[in-house]
Amino acid sequence: MKKQGGGGRGRRRGRAQPMAEINITPFVDVMLVLLIIFMVAAPLLTVGVPVELPKTAATALPSEQEEPLTVTVLADGSVQIQKTETGRDDLVSKLRAISAERASDRVFLRADGTVPYASIMEVMGALNAGGFSNIGLVTETGGPKLDGTGASGG
Repeated sequence: MKKQGGGGRGRRRGRAQPMAEINITPFVDVMLVLLIIFMVAAPLLTVGVPVELPKTAATALPSEQEEPLTVTVLADGSVQIQKTETGRDDLVSKLRAISAERASDRVFLRADGTVPYASIMEVMGALNAGGFSNIGLVTETGGPKLDGTGASGG
């Protein structure tokens, strides 16, 4: 009995005390796995309408708090607000309704590079009539600089 009493006493005391150290290795492992999952999944969440954007040397605009309104003119001349196709006859009325609900008057206009200039100007006029005066034209970077420093415009 003496063996059990002496040895059990020390063991009981060790088990009764709370563990003061936290092992963070499993936590770090889980966080790294979640980071990898989100890094892989994030690019897949940006879904848009496929449009061949023209290239320019302009830099990107700063982002906003509110999700930006995007109007797209496709190669066949059809118009989409965000991802919803809209007839040109209904465009101004729908834009007025959207403008009444939004805090910002900023809108991004995306247009296929093959769409005639007159068609894009008609849509810009509809945007202005619909209450959007802050229109940003969306392009891709890497186009000609047109400053005479070797980049040729074609």
